[in-house]
Amino acid sequence: MPALPKYDYDMITIGAGSGGVRASRLAGGYGARSAVVEADRVGGTCVLRGCIPKKLLIYGAHYADHFEDAANYGWQIDGASHDWRTLIDNKNTELDRLHGIYLSILKNNNVDLHEGRGILTDAHTVEVNGKSITSENILVAVGGWPQTPDIPGIEHVISSNEALELPERPKRMVIVGGGYIAVEFAGIFASLGTEVTEIVRADTVLRGFDEDVRAALGTELGNHGINLITGGVVDCIEKNGPEFRVRLKGGETIPTDCIMYATGRTANTNGLGLKEAGVTLKDNGAIQVDDWNRTSAPNIYAVGDVTDRMQLTPVAIQEGRAVSETLFNNNPTTVDYADVATAVFSTPPIGAVGLTESQARERGHRVDVYESRFRPLVHTLSGREERTYMKLVVDAVSGRVLGAHMMGMDAPEVIQGVAIALKCNATKAQFDATMGIHPSAAEEFVTMSTKRSEPETAQAAE
Repeated sequence: MPALPKYDYDMITIGAGSGGVRASRLAGGYGARSAVVEADRVGGTCVLRGCIPKKLLIYGAHYADHFEDAANYGWQIDGASHDWRTLIDNKNTELDRLHGIYLSILKNNNVDLHEGRGILTDAHTVEVNGKSITSENILVAVGGWPQTPDIPGIEHVISSNEALELPERPKRMVIVGGGYIAVEFAGIFASLGTEVTEIVRADTVLRGFDEDVRAALGTELGNHGINLITGGVVDCIEKNGPEFRVRLKGGETIPTDCIMYATGRTANTNGLGLKEAGVTLKDNGAIQVDDWNRTSAPNIYAVGDVTDRMQLTPVAIQEGRAVSETLFNNNPTTVDYADVATAVFSTPPIGAVGLTESQARERGHRVDVYESRFRPLVHTLSGREERTYMKLVVDAVSGRVLGAHMMGMDAPEVIQGVAIALKCNATKAQFDATMGIHPSAAEEFVTMSTKRSEPETAQAAE
C-alpha cells in the first residue's frame, strides 16, 4: 500500500492575481497537487482594480476627445453626452466575465480554490477560515495595496480602487501623486469633463522616467486642462459640508468634491504570518527573494508586487511561470529583468524600454541622443495642439540602442515592437537600415538622423 503524501498539496499559492494564477495553473497542468487561496475574487489587482478596468475607463474617456476632433473631419456630432453609470456598469459586467474565465482556468487545470484569507502558521501550513491546509511548497502572490500618508483628514480621501466605483463623476477632483496611476486617472476624469487638479511633490510627473519625456507630458497635461501643481505638499484635508478643502503647506487651499491619493503602493504582507514562517521582509514590508523567487524559508516563494521588484503584470506572470517551471517541469527558470518595456496610459500615453538618458550616463556610457518632436498627422486637421515626442539613447562607442522613449498617440503599441529590437541588442545602424512605414509616427524611430548637440557643445557654438 503506497504511503500517504506528507502534505495536502505540492504547492499552495496565496493570492489569485496574475502571477498566482499563472503559477498555480501551470503547476496543476504539470501534474502537481495545486491549490490557490484568495480572500477576494479571482483575478487580482490587474483584472479587478487595475490595468483592465482602468484601460476601459480610458477608452471611454477618449471618446470625448474623438468627438471634438471629428468636427474638422466633417462629422457633426450634436447632443453627445456621457453617462458615467453606464460606463461603470458595463465595466463591471466585463470584470465579471473575466472573473469567470479565471475560475475556469483554475478548474480546468485541477487547481483547488480555497476562498478566504490565507495566513501562514508555519512554513508548510496555511490557515483559511479556521481550517489548516498543508503543502510542500508555498507561493506568496498577494500583491500590493494603495498607501496614504498620516495627515489630518486623510480619512476623506479615496484611492484608485474607489475611483473605479464612484457612483457619479465628480465635478471637481484633486489627485495627489505624480506616478502612472495619478496621471492616468487625471486624464480619464479631465476628458470626461471633471475639473482636475493634480498635486505633485516633485518638479514634474513620473519620477523614474526619462527627463525629456516627463517634461513633455507635464506640458501636455496642462494643455489637456489639468491644473498641475508641482512642488506641492498637502498639509491637511478639511471637510465643509459636501465640499472638501485640500490645504497645502504654504497656505494655498483648493476646494473640491473628491480627493484621490495615488502616492504609491505597499506590499500586502501585514498579518500574513510571514515572519513566523521564517520569511525575511525588506524595510518597506515587501518580501525579500533571490533570483529563483525563493524567500529566506527554502520552501516558500514569492512573486509579483509583494516583492517590490518590478510592479508590472507581465513580470508577475513570468515570475509565476518561472516558479512552476522550476519546481514541477524540470526546467529551472529565472526571469530576465533587462529591457522590460512599460507604458503609461496617460493623455497622451507613454511607452518606454531600456535606459533613460540619465541612467545610461550614470552607468558610464558615453551617449548619443536622437529625438523628434512633431504634431501628429491626425491633428493637422483636428486642430488639437497635442505634440508627440520620441527619443533614442544610443551608446556612442558600440552604436547599440540603450533606450527608446515615446510620448504620443499609440506610444505603447509602438514601443512593444521596439522592445524586441532592444532585446536583440539592435544598433542605431540597424534602426537606420529599417524601412519606415509611411505615414506613421512609428517611422520616426528609424528616420532620426541628427544627433542632439550636447549641452556643452551647444554652449560653445553660441
